Amino acid sequence: MTTAVAAPFRFFALHVVRTRQLGPSLVRVTFGGEELREFHSNGCDQSLSLFIPAEGRTEPVVPIELGDGWWQAWRELPDDVRAVMRSYTLRALRRDPDEIDIDFVLHGVDPGAPTPAGPASRWAARAAAGDRVLLLGPAIADNRAIRFRPTDDADLVLIWGDETAVPAASAIIESLPAGTRARVWLEVQHAADIQDLMTEADAEITWFVRDQRADEGTEGSPMALGALRDAQLPPTERPYVWIAGESGCVKQLRRHFVGERGIDRRSVTFVGYWRQGMTEEQLRAAE
Repeated sequence: MTTAVAAPFRFFALHVVRTRQLGPSLVRVTFGGEELREFHSNGCDQSLSLFIPAEGRTEPVVPIELGDGWWQAWRELPDDVRAVMRSYTLRALRRDPDEIDIDFVLHGVDPGAPTPAGPASRWAARAAAGDRVLLLGPAIADNRAIRFRPTDDADLVLIWGDETAVPAASAIIESLPAGTRARVWLEVQHAADIQDLMTEADAEITWFVRDQRADEGTEGSPMALGALRDAQLPPTERPYVWIAGESGCVKQLRRHFVGERGIDRRSVTFVGYWRQGMTEEQLRAAE
């Protein structure tokens, strides 16, 4: 079975190698497979589409043999057959052996959770070595699904992300070279989800923990917004901003950086990874 789709993206047949719990809400799944030798990316926030088996199945079903027509054919498959697709970012790529890491946020997997877990969270919570998936990812290292692209002369990097953006933000922070000034605000569900990030950059990283927030009236707003408004940023002439996470929060922070801080909108990269109250299927249908 061929899994090729027109470059620069193609399908990769992968399997779970191992899993590692990073915190109450985060699990890292390491994937391997012979086809990863054709996987190439030089981006820190590389976007990927992951296909997991439908409930009750052991392999994801995607009509990849149809080439560019796979998308419509996939949508037309029966609900109990069609593989579940979710968007993620690459956390790490390694060679010898070829492996990639993807970090999953576990929403609603705890007993009694107010919102039940979605299919990807359920799958990640019980993923085991050998489980099979398909990944739609890059065969060309520099591709359009990489969004973090600061200019060479940027003198300050500003980053915000919620827990869905923590993997990409972490990879970005770890990649920043010595001498880079960075200010980072990251939001997670639990204090135990906070990670130690190593970087050579002059990076000031502030974590916000959502389960410590008493004011429920701020739901849908980034916890960092107030802190950002109060923050005294270092003097800068050419700042670059990367913000990613819940779409509504991203829009609020973009307005802050552009409207309140006066940063050139061309120097602000903003990505809505998800939208409050909508599944990925609903979001894609709305788009």
